[in-house]
Amino acid sequence: MRPLLFAANWKMQVTPEETRRFAGQFLGATAPVEGRALWFFPSAVSIGAAAEAFGTRSDVRIGAQDVHWEPKGAYTGATSVPLARGAGASGALVGHSERRHVFGETDEETGKKVRALLDAGCTPFLCVGEKLEEREAGKTEEVVLRQLRAGLAGVSPGEMDGLVVAYEPVWAIGTGRNATAEDAARVHMALRAEVSRLGGTGRIPILYGGSVNLGNALGLLAQPQVDGVLVGGASLDPDGWAEIVGIGG
Repeated sequence: MRPLLFAANWKMQVTPEETRRFAGQFLGATAPVEGRALWFFPSAVSIGAAAEAFGTRSDVRIGAQDVHWEPKGAYTGATSVPLARGAGASGALVGHSERRHVFGETDEETGKKVRALLDAGCTPFLCVGEKLEEREAGKTEEVVLRQLRAGLAGVSPGEMDGLVVAYEPVWAIGTGRNATAEDAARVHMALRAEVSRLGGTGRIPILYGGSVNLGNALGLLAQPQVDGVLVGGASLDPDGWAEIVGIGG
C-alpha cells in the first residue's frame, strides 16, 4: 500500500522561534500513526529550527520549498540541495504553482531540480496543476501531463518510486475554491496512468493541494486515488493541523 502523506507548506511565514513553538504544541497534540508520514516545508531560514524541533518524531520529515539545481555557485538568493540538506531537509517542493506563475519557473527547470534532488538522495515533491482558463478550455489533463513528463524527463523508471507528485489546481490555491473529491480523483487517475506508461509503478504517492481544510480533507482522502494532501493556510495553526492529520486515524 502507498503511504498516506500530510504535507504542510508554510510559504513565506513562520519564523524559527514560531516554528519551535508550533512544534511543541503540535507534537503534544498528536502521535505517530502507522502508514502515515508528515512533511513540513518551512521557509529556508526555518528549516534548521524545524529539523531540530521535530527531530524526536520518526514520522516527521522536513523539506525545502524550493531548491536550485546547481550544487553551488553565484546564484544570490537561491538555496542549493546540499545547503537545504545540510540544514536538515530531506526533500523539497518542485514546480509549486507560485514558483511557476509568480517566479517564472519553467517545465525544463523542474526536471533539473527533480534530478538534483534524486542525485542527493532527497525526495522531490513534483507539483503540477492547471490555471482557471486552462481548466475552462478543457485542457486540465493536457497541462498536468505535460508538466509531469517534463519533471520526470531525466528520471529512470526505477527511480520514480523516490518521488511524490502533488496535483494542485492553480485556480484553487488560496482562493477558498477546491476541486471536488471526484474531480481530484479523476486527475490523479490520469497522472497515475501516465506514470505507468513511463515505466513507473503504482507506488508513487499522489497528493491533492488547493484550499484543503478540515471540512473537505476527509472527502478528498476517501478517494482511493488520493494519497494525501499538500496544505497551505490550514497548516499554520498547530491545533487545526493536528486535527487534519488525525483524520481517520
